Amino acid sequence: MELLFDYLGFLAKTATIVVAVLIVVSAVAAATAHRAMRGPPMGHIQVIRVNELLHDMRRAIEEAGLPQNAAKKQRKREAKERKKQKHDETRRRVFVLSFEGDLAATGVDSLRREISAVLGTAREEDEVLVRVDSAGGMVHGYGLGASQLARIRGKGVRLTVAVDKIAASGGYMMAAVADRILAAPFAVVGSIGVVAQIPNVHRLLKKYDVDVEVLTAGRYKRTLDVLGENTEEGREKLRDELHDAHALFQEFIGNYRPGLDLETVSTGEAWYGQRALDRSLVDELVTSDEYLASACDEADIFEVSWIAPKKPIERLFGQTTLALGKLFDRVVDRTMGGLR
Repeated sequence: MELLFDYLGFLAKTATIVVAVLIVVSAVAAATAHRAMRGPPMGHIQVIRVNELLHDMRRAIEEAGLPQNAAKKQRKREAKERKKQKHDETRRRVFVLSFEGDLAATGVDSLRREISAVLGTAREEDEVLVRVDSAGGMVHGYGLGASQLARIRGKGVRLTVAVDKIAASGGYMMAAVADRILAAPFAVVGSIGVVAQIPNVHRLLKKYDVDVEVLTAGRYKRTLDVLGENTEEGREKLRDELHDAHALFQEFIGNYRPGLDLETVSTGEAWYGQRALDRSLVDELVTSDEYLASACDEADIFEVSWIAPKKPIERLFGQTTLALGKLFDRVVDRTMGGLR
């Protein structure tokens, strides 16, 4: 019985703390949101020099086996060499961007800012490498992403796309813009196709005598609908639209990779690295890490990323969740400590 009372007491304390914290969070969130309405802060560009990052990692391992004096001498010697390289304006530069795609290609918003920043300083002898990781999504979102990459080629700067995991459908649409496509041996590439999947619950609603009125102005304003009754005419119209989008997709790919056998690779299938290379969907089998490591000796490599500011409410709830977690752990430890 004493164990039960202790447990109930623990629950009461926890509930009281959670309610109090939620009240405070709500008040602070409202005040923070009001301040944020005056004008949210802009994000910023973050630049990491990959040469230095790789050098520091390699040096840490090398120095682990050296006497302290020898390690210091080697550090000074390398510092002088790196200082000379920093002032060598003849070295070409490689700017590394990353794009992780979702269904709506929301990463394009950051990508366009990164590209604008890079194009403001890039020279013709420089290179932009974009790591693309996406299984595709909405046509208009990925079309915009491909158009952003086309800006790089339009400025006469060499564009390389690296596919370490997957660039399929819209992801491959973006990759195809590159002068050269690199792929890891088991990266998934291709899927040049278009798909539409629309659930329909009309018969279920009809079973329970639920009517749905769909009013349109324009013969094809709606083709297939989720709630209303679909017609064969609507299905046929949607098929036509899918075929047209597929044709545009193939034309786009063909413009940037004229050597492709589009009839063979535009079936909607995707292939792993080596098979994709055999079909000329990619140009070389290599991971982005290996490619960049080999380029460090003759180029300055900069990883560029746009850091978007978190909304005040997101920061607040993130900190609150962390604090609640720690508080809950303490309460559990004390309570369980008394029960053991």
